[in-house]
Amino acid sequence: MRPALLLLSASYAGRRDRSAIRLAAVVELLHSATLIHDDVIDSADTRRGRPSANSRWGNHRSVLTGDWLYMQSFQMAMEERNFRILDILIDLTRKMVEGELIQLAKIGRIDVTEDDALRLATYKTACLFSGCARLGAVLGGLEGKEEQALADYGRYAGLAFQLVDDLLDFTASAEQLGKPVLSDLKEGKVTLPLIYAMENGHRDARELVARVLEEKEFNSVRPETIVSLVHESGALGRARNLAQDFAHRAKGCLNGHLDSEYARALATLPDFILEREN
Repeated sequence: MRPALLLLSASYAGRRDRSAIRLAAVVELLHSATLIHDDVIDSADTRRGRPSANSRWGNHRSVLTGDWLYMQSFQMAMEERNFRILDILIDLTRKMVEGELIQLAKIGRIDVTEDDALRLATYKTACLFSGCARLGAVLGGLEGKEEQALADYGRYAGLAFQLVDDLLDFTASAEQLGKPVLSDLKEGKVTLPLIYAMENGHRDARELVARVLEEKEFNSVRPETIVSLVHESGALGRARNLAQDFAHRAKGCLNGHLDSEYARALATLPDFILEREN
């Protein structure tokens, strides 16, 4: 998704060469590094239905491998000899690390708000989407408002992506997710659908969520119980409406410029994000 976004944005801006391909590889290496580190932090056993790196080779090797991927990605980016590109990559990497720190501060807490969840989604997910689109704009020579419009497109698309991710935790099977259902809650993460379910006044929601957070396991509360109450509360519809709003905002950033196959592809990407099932 992220390399594709960079390549489409660069082509939309008029740049189709090896530089775009190289930077697409750079952002995928960066993303892979964050996933490896995330699994270490979360003590995750699986990643997309397969054993995670840390479960196969241990935390030490996994952390070092993630660090190596970071360094390798920046070495590749240096080949462009473009300080603007490095500025963008450094900024998005810093924000992603800040996102991890924000998440760690919220782990196990039930008082997470909608603003907290959206801020976390911006730092952990949307900033990389935004950076991919901005890098494509910079490669194509766009500046000022045109560059910012593509960056905003990526940010809104990234927010929609994260919200759909949160929704899938309550609507998809473990096979579709490639990880156990409600693994976020088990890890102490209260996502937007749960926040909405508790806000909507479901009488049991807060007590049951608090119990899972305390036990750090589904012992006295079954995952099916949490899923059922989230469905009954209307939280899923509310979260999906917000995802659709972000997707609509992303399309609006293209300003109706659909005069190329790349522009039309960018216009359909938010719909693909909304419709994905894994």
